[in-house]
Amino acid sequence: MNELKSLLARVRHCRICESDLPLGSRPVLQCSASAKILIAGQAPGSKVHVSGVPFDDPSGNRLRDWLGISRETFYDASQVAILPMGFCYPGTGKSGDLPPRPECAPEWRGSLLTHLKQLQMTLVLGQYAQHYHFETKLASLTERVKSWRDYWPLVVPLPHPSPRNNRWLKQNPWFEEELLPELQKRVIQILNGKNND
Repeated sequence: MNELKSLLARVRHCRICESDLPLGSRPVLQCSASAKILIAGQAPGSKVHVSGVPFDDPSGNRLRDWLGISRETFYDASQVAILPMGFCYPGTGKSGDLPPRPECAPEWRGSLLTHLKQLQMTLVLGQYAQHYHFETKLASLTERVKSWRDYWPLVVPLPHPSPRNNRWLKQNPWFEEELLPELQKRVIQILNGKNND
């Protein structure tokens, strides 16, 4: 426990890529050794950079709806860990936020994940997190998410919950019809301490 506490303190004081960050360094994450669910995201947006609270934005509202849990449960670090691929806001490009900084995951991710021994489910949001968490490479994010049953129930590939993905959600109604009901059911089982069916 003290080892994780020390590691988290180092992460929160990280300045490795500060010179490349438009708003400076402000690592945003949530982590506890007792967490049962891991949310592997991409990188904080500008609103999250300001608040310092992960998924404190429209993406977070949608993600909580997808999971069927309250803000209170979502922000209970003893239940839910939130570790994006990059802990700091990377800036904005031509078509939205820039990719997570490449320095972050190699520096911190492996060490943090070794402390999460109680995990029963990892939700992998978006292409950058999926490239890290899945060994096999598929043609597209859509193909990966469509194959969610291949990884169920330990790992669940999801699109990013950003409003920028509204079009994707409309084009892929099976996601909300098939995957989300099963996801919500399993999340509640995990949080209530029940084993898989």
